[in-house]
Amino acid sequence: MSNIQPGFSTLAVHAGAQPDPATGARATPIYQTTSFVFEDVDQAAALFGLQAFGNIYTRITNPTTAVLEGRVAALEGGTAALAVASGHAAQLGVFHTLLTPGDEFIASNKLYGGSINQFNHSFKSFGWNVVWADPDDIATFERALSPKTKAIFIESLANPGGVVTDIAAIAAIARKAGIPLIVDNTMATPYLCKPIEHGADIVVHSLTKFMGGHGNSMGGIIVDGGTFDWSKSGRYPMLSEPRPEYQGLTIHETFGNFGFAIACRVLGLRDLGAAISPFNSFLILTGIETLPLRMEKHCANALAVARYLQDHKAVAWVRYAGLEGDACHALQQKYMPKGAGAVFTFGLKGGYEAGVNLVGNVEMLSHVANIGDTRSLIIHPASTTHRQLSDQQKTAAGAGPDVVRLSIGIEDAVDIIADLEQALSRVG
Repeated sequence: MSNIQPGFSTLAVHAGAQPDPATGARATPIYQTTSFVFEDVDQAAALFGLQAFGNIYTRITNPTTAVLEGRVAALEGGTAALAVASGHAAQLGVFHTLLTPGDEFIASNKLYGGSINQFNHSFKSFGWNVVWADPDDIATFERALSPKTKAIFIESLANPGGVVTDIAAIAAIARKAGIPLIVDNTMATPYLCKPIEHGADIVVHSLTKFMGGHGNSMGGIIVDGGTFDWSKSGRYPMLSEPRPEYQGLTIHETFGNFGFAIACRVLGLRDLGAAISPFNSFLILTGIETLPLRMEKHCANALAVARYLQDHKAVAWVRYAGLEGDACHALQQKYMPKGAGAVFTFGLKGGYEAGVNLVGNVEMLSHVANIGDTRSLIIHPASTTHRQLSDQQKTAAGAGPDVVRLSIGIEDAVDIIADLEQALSRVG
């Protein structure tokens, strides 16, 4: 290709991939193997000692997955990436690399319910402690800082409420404190928002959602922005201190601006074992090829459905940043000018019971605990995805008793609206 930087759609199809050197296959092959033959003893020793790049074992590296990692890193504008088994596995990999027992991190209180549960409960088994802040009040992030704070975690577009987070403002707080900003970009995808351009140091995704886009494969990814100096403060020993398992090698010193991705791979994935299957990597790669086309349709449909619901007599409110009167509309124009995404919430005047009844009466829409599918999806978070939270936590997370979440697919908008109309007529 020429020296001109390829556009997003071109990268979505080509980044990280070449025709298979052995067969000439144009599509990336599925390397469905556990292990790889070494050339000789010296090459094997160099691979195990991090003195050469190559494949050892699919739990650590795999050629199909390597293409996925290269493609997502290119789309996000990062230096390297590590694909893993799920979005939750990506979050575990990030914090395993950053934190030691007794450390703290600050997180937005507007997150996916599973992340809130992971941070509040599962992470405590590692001695990692979360401190919550409110993205509607940026000063709460600064007030939450302490000498134990090692990172800040936010979602660019929050699930389930579709709240757009002021990434640059929170990045400034993280930078002043000398800690990395981690952004979950699952709902926006790099087609709508590139957090690294706004100050993020690490980006994570559940590839299960819009990136794969077809509801057929699980995956997660960590993208290293290459922007953070891991050696400056001495607060991140896994990156800045000699590693005994690699004969005293210092990861950040050796690998520079992609050292974080290397550390997540050889110190986290190697031992925690949350490897993505090559087949899932292949399916997600195929999905990414149409990401720009899908996201454009998702956003157009979502805006049409949101406008319809705004005028419905059974609906109390609609929260969608693409609507001009929405509280997040200005932030959406700043961070996501191509569209406000496909996921949003609305409230029913009938409250909890009306929400439960609505999801029970849709016909084309699918009642599932997922987002980012080609199909339109619906759920009542208070009775499902956020059920484990207290009423106060549900409301703070945008999942109160009256809330219904939609993930709008790529069907014809008129058919999505017709299904909601018939279901709402039964709710009353």
